[in-house]
Amino acid sequence: MLYWFFKHLVFGPLLKTIYRPWVEGAENLPGSGPVIIVGNHLSVIDSFFMPLMIDRRVYFLAKSDYFTGKGLKGRIVASFMLAVGQLPIDRSGGKASEASLNTGLSVLDRGEVLGIYPEGTRSPDGRLYRGRTGVARLVLESGALVVPAVMIDTEKAMPKGVKIPKIRRIGTVIGKPMDFSRFSGMSADRFVLRSVTDEIMIEIQKLSGQQYIDVYATSVRNQAAA
Repeated sequence: MLYWFFKHLVFGPLLKTIYRPWVEGAENLPGSGPVIIVGNHLSVIDSFFMPLMIDRRVYFLAKSDYFTGKGLKGRIVASFMLAVGQLPIDRSGGKASEASLNTGLSVLDRGEVLGIYPEGTRSPDGRLYRGRTGVARLVLESGALVVPAVMIDTEKAMPKGVKIPKIRRIGTVIGKPMDFSRFSGMSADRFVLRSVTDEIMIEIQKLSGQQYIDVYATSVRNQAAA
């Protein structure tokens, strides 16, 4: 109910009026059944504009920090994140990573749509980086269709460090569904996981036109910080 309220009565109409977002390929998203939307990650606003442009509700896995803030501000942020389809996950690794996988699978088991950024973090410079194989595990263990959907110019509207998005048109390009059923039952094979992940990243690169860099974005970010 809160999701519908925010999307159709509050933020949705406001964002569409101010930013005039456009979408291409909306017909490629199946109208029912479990779907994993995979996309590039350029800005924090990706998770708000992309769901705005499609009819089905999209759930994203968000870091648990957003849901554990203290005081009134913390409760408001947590309520907002839940209202716009964000689900808390612990990114500390080990068993926590397994819990994240299970959270994603539970969404897909209900026949709903899960949004994932295979790069694992925002691009530090607008280029597309190597995908992490967790997305392939979700694909193979759920049997869900994969739909690539990329954001255009969100990093220009809201670069890192900016508090309020600049007013400019933002685009979403949705590709055709990808079926990986040929790899059913092979989710424990790391070579298959890497192959599936790389195939997904190739489709994302084709849709976005970004330069592809075959290293993890976190490595580049850590080197820059050092």
